[in-house]
Amino acid sequence: MRVAIFHDYFGAIGGGEKLVLMLAKSLNADVITTDLNMESVKKMGYSDVRIISLGETPKVPPLKQISASFYFATCDFSKEYDFFIFSGNWAHFAAKKHKPNLYYCHTPTRAFYDLYDTFLSRQSLLISIFFRIWVWLHRPISEYYLSYVCKIVTNSKNTSKRIKKYFKRDSLVIYPPVDVSKFTCKEYGDFWLSVNRLYPEKRVEIQIEAFRKMPDEKLIIVGGYSKGDHAKSYAENIVKNLPQNVKVLGEISEAELLDAYSRCKGIICTAMDEDFGMTPVEAMASGKPVIAVNEGGFKETVTERTGIFINADVHSVIEAVKFISRSPNSYQDACFNRAKEFDISIFTKKIKNVICDDPETFKRVV
Repeated sequence: MRVAIFHDYFGAIGGGEKLVLMLAKSLNADVITTDLNMESVKKMGYSDVRIISLGETPKVPPLKQISASFYFATCDFSKEYDFFIFSGNWAHFAAKKHKPNLYYCHTPTRAFYDLYDTFLSRQSLLISIFFRIWVWLHRPISEYYLSYVCKIVTNSKNTSKRIKKYFKRDSLVIYPPVDVSKFTCKEYGDFWLSVNRLYPEKRVEIQIEAFRKMPDEKLIIVGGYSKGDHAKSYAENIVKNLPQNVKVLGEISEAELLDAYSRCKGIICTAMDEDFGMTPVEAMASGKPVIAVNEGGFKETVTERTGIFINADVHSVIEAVKFISRSPNSYQDACFNRAKEFDISIFTKKIKNVICDDPETFKRVV
């Protein structure tokens, strides 16, 4: 069976991109996308995955998102593959022409639904008018193409609830994969780690301000943003006035990331109602404790034995860092055991079972 995976774009590598690349390797599938930064793909160790670019998108939102939607809606690979998987906010626009299919939904487009007011509040008066028009026009078109999706698989119970609320569709939860065999624990070093795109919804500023008040502790932030993202101004402001004990490394290679995980004291996750969040699982696979806000998908991965849940404020981060820093190694065994529950072997088996389970059901639009 020849499988194609459609994914929005490959700019900054995040959890969604990692999932697609791991899935493509497991299924020997081709990836079809728009923007393609092969340097980022190579850094993550997936240069052997065949990726087809439909073309570049404008680097200005929402033209970027509209362009990606158009590319997917007008492309046609129906005769070249036997099964199709969609990933991202715009890739499912290809669903009308490409069946049987399933949509691995990381989340309903947050600017259209649960974070609409949050996104709107960040805009100037003039931009907010264009934002309202874009959502008013683009959301119903997106929902039209979604009607051609045969089955929805998603990354967490948290996201599954959003899908039910906004799409009025059921979805099967299959947690994203982590290749546990790649991760090791070398030491509990002198720095904390934060791994995420530099997006406002990741609330990295909370971490920075906490460490500004803890000059004896160090924080290393890994992650970037893509041109045309809504986060450009936020990301630029983040790096302008960093305290001396905080470093932003941007995107790094997989080898460098694995090394950072292996040597850090622990990881800090402050994302707003995160869909799932692969970074806590990656940290646990390295035997490292997790400080995570008590929201979203983090509640499905982190336990009291593998870390601490906090409120999304500076004081809570400080208290948790001070507490875990006393004995970060005491979480090691529980972290290793928890991470094994999300290993890539489990994910691949479940996805294959879905694809092979009564293929005829995928030919009927739900």
